[in-house]
Amino acid sequence: MTAAATAFICATCGTQHAPSAAPPATCVICEDPRQWVPAAGQQWTTMEALARRHAVGWREVAPGLLGCGMFPDFGIAQRALLLRTPAGNVLWDCIALLDPATIAIVKALGGIQAIAISHPHYYTAMVDWARAFDCPVLLHAADRQWVMRPDPAIRFWDGEAHPVLPGVTLHRLGGHYAGGTILHWSAGQGAILTGDIASVTPDRRHVSFMWSFPNWVPLPAAEVARMGAVLDALDYDAVYGAWWDRVIPSGGKAAVRASVARYIRAVSGPGPLTG
Repeated sequence: MTAAATAFICATCGTQHAPSAAPPATCVICEDPRQWVPAAGQQWTTMEALARRHAVGWREVAPGLLGCGMFPDFGIAQRALLLRTPAGNVLWDCIALLDPATIAIVKALGGIQAIAISHPHYYTAMVDWARAFDCPVLLHAADRQWVMRPDPAIRFWDGEAHPVLPGVTLHRLGGHYAGGTILHWSAGQGAILTGDIASVTPDRRHVSFMWSFPNWVPLPAAEVARMGAVLDALDYDAVYGAWWDRVIPSGGKAAVRASVARYIRAVSGPGPLTG
């Protein structure tokens, strides 16, 4: 009897792969030098196994912005953000678990009009989420090669900016990945949702930029200067990073500007100094 095909999930990064009879030999995402493979070797799980050991928890991050994440932590431990607007909801980034309770909650909140993801480390179970809510997944075309589970729901966009809904626009920031994306939300004083493309640091007063965070590989000063110019052209006050406590609730634009200058001083001299 032929084994049933399963969409296996990498236990290290949370990426769901195309259905297969047996787990893939490797996770291409983790084999890439921006990520890592555990000393014990590649390990796999499934959506069903995750549902037995984990749950999805929700928290209001700000008015109109709900966070959802897995408890206990799994993979990179990022949380996704459900952005609620008068024109509909956008899911920013994604998590590896989608359970019946989450489907019911999201549908009660009006469903999802689009999913947008910052970079390949957070693609996770994006296809299952897209199918459950009958919506597209918006990814930058520069990162097309990192899609491990192709699906018609995935829509690639090119260029430097892509409107999603009124007041919600994706911007290519690059850096960590060529297609590294942030979301600009113009409501109120404005906000940017950055994943770890511009990663909010633990002090919640700065952001930083890396080619590889786990392997401590920085980006060139010129690339961060370019990224800083993109960010400086946007109007925003708050910055929402990839994890629950990585938020700059106000003064975000000034914090980002200072962070870019600090980074450039650190990698090209005379040093980071303070601020």
